[in-house]
Amino acid sequence: MKNLLILSISFLFLTTAYSQQNYETNREGSNYKFKVLKDLESTDVQDQGRTSTCWSFSSLSFFESEILRLKNEKHNLSEMFIARNAYIGKAENFLRMYGTFTFGPGGAFHDIPWVIKRYGIVPEEVYTGLKDKNTKHQHSEMEALLESSMKTLAKKPQNGKLTPYWKNAIEGVLDAYLGELPNDMEDLTFKYNGKDYTPKTYAKSLGLNMEDYVSLTSFNHHPFYSKFVLEVQDNWALQSSYNLPIDEFMDALEKIVLNGFTFAWGADVSEKGFGYRDALAILPEDESTIRKKGRDSKRFNDAGAERESNAFLNPVKERNVSQNERQIAFDNQETMDDHGMHVTGLVEDQKGTKYFIVKNSWGESNELDGYFFASFPYVKYKTLNILVHKDALDKDLKKKLGIN
Repeated sequence: MKNLLILSISFLFLTTAYSQQNYETNREGSNYKFKVLKDLESTDVQDQGRTSTCWSFSSLSFFESEILRLKNEKHNLSEMFIARNAYIGKAENFLRMYGTFTFGPGGAFHDIPWVIKRYGIVPEEVYTGLKDKNTKHQHSEMEALLESSMKTLAKKPQNGKLTPYWKNAIEGVLDAYLGELPNDMEDLTFKYNGKDYTPKTYAKSLGLNMEDYVSLTSFNHHPFYSKFVLEVQDNWALQSSYNLPIDEFMDALEKIVLNGFTFAWGADVSEKGFGYRDALAILPEDESTIRKKGRDSKRFNDAGAERESNAFLNPVKERNVSQNERQIAFDNQETMDDHGMHVTGLVEDQKGTKYFIVKNSWGESNELDGYFFASFPYVKYKTLNILVHKDALDKDLKKKLGIN
């Protein structure tokens, strides 16, 4: 498909990203009282629908806040442009690993730089990934076709060799469900705010340098202050994270926000204390009071299911987990790479417990219109990694990690 021209509606740049949320409490009837310590700009809450693309939504939400910080411009970037192009990288790696590696809809924060460096990026209005007037993303059928195709290809059914056509077949499935893209991205031209762009020239116009973004984590099965490849399935591109002791890690997260930066947050959301509907993620010392009511099949691990407990209405004492407890939970696969989100601020309750303000990608579907508060104890225990601009880190920390 050559010379694809997509005419976009002119988009008005805004100086204010969103209307301020009411962060006085987490929900109606709650006795939690919050004081805002930092509330940073972010773009509108999106809905990932029935897909496993939280990594794309959260990362792009983070990068949209970065554009606001760097250029004071509001952009809505295409999550499905990222997801579609990442699928090609996953497919190539899967076959190079003889079909024993990860292939699926999940991903990692590193995938956004991986795609942007190779293909660029486009606004949401240029590539929505929705067809036939659909308004919600649903990928189950597409995922089933892709998975079965890749497993078959890994067996090299045609005389033990792959033909040159396999990639065209996979791209055809992606085109059918998400919308066509040209093989050569230079053939994808579109008009945006009165200017002509390709995905790469548009990416350049955003003022983002993908080399400026780093991943931080905290696990003791690798040396601290070094880099290692985090061993989670969705890290298909085998990208590295800087490793910090947990207390330094938590100190860094708080300072990042207080310094005026947001960050993408990868975490496990399967804990009883993850009460999205109550707009709270907490780690009570006594979890026996929390009862999950019903199911939420739209979310993975029933993370969006209703919880019943006074812990979401009255502040309770929370666990203070150690580095070793974090490690055991990771090694036992109790802490898994469940969900990607975007941290946009910091609050404190009446008992002095601090919480990060978290932007989710499940639509405006709770009492904080898609946001919630994650307590420091929860974040300390259940974080896998974060993605952040290197300038958000203190000078001494950058020196320790060898970040220039």
